[in-house]
Formats: sequence, C-alpha cells, structure tokens
Amino acid sequence: MKLELAGKVAIVTGASRGIGRAVAEVLAGEGAKLVLVARSADRLEALATSLAVDTIVVACDLREPDAAARVVGCAVERFGAVDVLVNVAGATKRGDFLELADADWADGYALKLFGAMRLCRAAWPHLRASRGSIVNISGIGGRTGSADFTIGGTVNAALLNLTKALADRGVRDGVRVNAVNPGSTLTERLRARVEALASEERIDFADAEKKMAEKLRVARFGAPAEIARAVAFLASPAAGYCQGVVLDVDGGATRTL
Repeated sequence: MKLELAGKVAIVTGASRGIGRAVAEVLAGEGAKLVLVARSADRLEALATSLAVDTIVVACDLREPDAAARVVGCAVERFGAVDVLVNVAGATKRGDFLELADADWADGYALKLFGAMRLCRAAWPHLRASRGSIVNISGIGGRTGSADFTIGGTVNAALLNLTKALADRGVRDGVRVNAVNPGSTLTERLRARVEALASEERIDFADAEKKMAEKLRVARFGAPAEIARAVAFLASPAAGYCQGVVLDVDGGATRTL
C-alpha cells in the first residue's frame, strides 16, 4: 500500500527512543520530511544523521508552556507547512496510588497531556491549511484501569477524550485526529522491567519476557516498529475516512468493547 506521505512534513515527539524513534524511521521510509522532538539533542542528532530525508532537530522539554509553539515555529520556518503531528512523548510514573505524590501526578500530566494539547493547538492552523492529520499515542491503560498505573491510566484516558473532541472539531476544519493505544511494547522502559524480573527470579531474559507476557495474557510483546506502522497508516491519506479512531495495537490485551 502506498501511503502518499512522500514530501509531507511530520512532527514526531519523543523521537529519541522507543516508539517515537520507530515512528520517525517508518515515516522517513515513506519519504516524509521530519521535525524530531525530544529532550536529548545528542540522540536526536544521531537519529537525524541515520535518516535519508530532510530532517530538523528541536531539542526541548514539552513540559514548558512555550515549547510547543517553538516546535511548530521551527517546522514552519524550515519547511513552510505542517502536514502530520504525532504526539508520542510522555512517560508516567508507576507505583502504589497511596505513595504517589502530587509532583508525580503533575509531571505525568504536564508532558503527555498538556504537551500534546499545546502542540495540537499550535499546529492546528497549519494542519487546517494542509488538511493534515494528528495521531496521538495513548495506551491501553486509558481503557482498562490498573492499580499500579493510576497516573498513566488517567492521563491516557484524558488523551483519548481529547482525541475524540479534536476529531469532532476536525470534521469542520478538515483535520483528521486519531489515536493509537499500544499494548506492552518492548521499548527501553519495558526491557528494564523484564531485566528486573529476570534478576529477581534468576532466569534469563527470554524466560522473564515470556513469563511477563503470559501474566498479561498475550502471546508476546509488541515491537516499536509494529506500533509505528499503524501510526503511519492513520497519519496518511490511505486512512482518509478514519476520524476519531482509537486503534488498540496490543496483541489482544484489551478484551473490552
């Protein structure tokens, strides 16, 4: 399937690692021009060097209120347009609800929800002009509550609601807005959890990975590239009739309607 993304200008946040990096690589493979966003300038520069497309790097902390406008400004200054926005950035702290401090909650919302919201707002006029699209990376915790994921679950649920609300606005403005809910994906964060289990139970990584996947009742964990390919589809004209879609890419972990 040709996704018709060649020459399109795509902003990808959280691009320095994990799902964000995989999204950048897949979009680059489709010929998109990229605006890579994360806090780590070194990682972004290394990624940009590896991609065979026109790319700029914007190293910033999306928790800062003015960061979103700066990202969009850099994109428009360099490329003259924004066609795609992929909001990936955002890690939230796990743990016992009674032990999580106000600062943990504020930090979780500041990056994943408010960072994404501000980018959507800043990019919207340009996406309206290009009849572009937004893909928000939420997570299955927004659909199924978990006692040790109260911050992440509520942030993800809020981001899904924002996706639906902006999709409603997008019908009028010609901007498509959709979301992907990744399940457990073998990024650096999940690898660290598997390694901790392997060390705790004195088993090798593969056995720990299998044991953790079985506990979640899935056959295996996902690969970042699998999430990225779903994102590329939703971002592209090939998904032109998708509006307000919430796509679970989770190996069957979500069993509710």
